[in-house]
Amino acid sequence: MADIVVIAGLSGAGRSQAANDFEDLGWFVIDNLPPALMPKVTELADAKGSSIKRIVLVAGTGHYDRELVDALDELRRSVPRVRILFLDCSTRELVRRYEQTRRRHPIAADTVEEAIEAERRLLEPVRAEADVVIDTTELNVHQLRDRVRAAFGDEDTDHGMVTTIRSFGFKHGAPIDADIVLDVRFLPNPHWVDELRPLTGLDAPVRDHVLGQDEAKAFVDKVVDLLELLLPAYRQEGKAYLSIALGCTGGRHRSVAIAEEIAARLTDAGTTVTVAHRDVER
Repeated sequence: MADIVVIAGLSGAGRSQAANDFEDLGWFVIDNLPPALMPKVTELADAKGSSIKRIVLVAGTGHYDRELVDALDELRRSVPRVRILFLDCSTRELVRRYEQTRRRHPIAADTVEEAIEAERRLLEPVRAEADVVIDTTELNVHQLRDRVRAAFGDEDTDHGMVTTIRSFGFKHGAPIDADIVLDVRFLPNPHWVDELRPLTGLDAPVRDHVLGQDEAKAFVDKVVDLLELLLPAYRQEGKAYLSIALGCTGGRHRSVAIAEEIAARLTDAGTTVTVAHRDVER
């Protein structure tokens, strides 16, 4: 039976680039597919002698209405494993991209910004159904490729849940693609310690400074206890991906050290975790 990924998202957010990344990973990609034809694609994999087992369907622009939601529901009823990758992006960045390319937005409106917001509203039911949401606002093509590969490039046979712990800085904006967001700004900021300021939470002096505080130890203990409760429940419910974001002011010190510690504790307990630090180099 086929393994199917549907790529949906805002126009200009990177659907075509993501499709290229899947092709590089060996997936069979069908671009700009009308929703009504999506359930028919399973015939490709079910055909006698077919070698096509991993299929990516890129939802066609302009079909983000009830038709797409219904097509996804039908697809999920007929195929055991269907996942939706939704590509999001800030309106300001999308306006900039359209101004650079001088392309016309597929939604008719008086301005590009109005068209983007109209499409965003139409896409809300699709985004709500997504298994993976990637915010491409600050991603270049290489970073998007890395995110796609991290989520879909190392498929194991038991299809376990992919868990990612990501640090970030609130002053750069909270990630819109996180399932759980935790704020560690209650801890003293190493930025105000002269010898620690140029370092990051990946360096031992910062890590020891952050994790040596009683509040940090208690926080990590309770978060790990919570995640050890939640992760099996999410798996039981069939969730394929879980993104946990930890934020501090700049995303260089506290959130990095805490994310690394939580990931290490979960790894020691037998959970496979991917760690990423969005703003550590800023």
